[in-house]
Amino acid sequence: MSLHYLPAVKPSAIALGTIFNQTAELAVLSPLFGATYQRAKAANSKEEFLKSREATGAAVAWGTALVGSALQSYGVGALINATGTLSYKGAAYLGGLIFAATSAPTFFSQLFVEKRALETVGVSVVAKLFETIGLSVFLTWWGTRTNPFEHTGAGGTPLGRTAFRSE
Repeated sequence: MSLHYLPAVKPSAIALGTIFNQTAELAVLSPLFGATYQRAKAANSKEEFLKSREATGAAVAWGTALVGSALQSYGVGALINATGTLSYKGAAYLGGLIFAATSAPTFFSQLFVEKRALETVGVSVVAKLFETIGLSVFLTWWGTRTNPFEHTGAGGTPLGRTAFRSE
């Protein structure tokens, strides 16, 4: 597979999307980091804490969340570019489709099969809606195209150009 087929996304959009996702994810992961921070304060020394399993687990969780956020930001930016989405309404619809395809089945399973509490699932739903719809709208506001004057449609060809008319 060639990297030529992957759509270009503005690097600043990926970076800001990663920060956006990390901020949303912080609301979900803050209990883990809060307990780890309290253990770090209670440890006798910095070296003792850094060698502990809690520190390693927190570092791994943060690292994987950071990489996942960057990949999600690229993916959403690439979809925005590939579909030619220019409006906030279109971005919200695109984010809603991403949510429905990736997260909604998990939440239905948690509610009806695993019988988890509605409050617990509700907080996760809000966080995921923020990460999908919110990220799509935010990236549309910031801009994801490396060259905004060459806007491409879903087929990958620049809009306004046809096989019969090249500019």
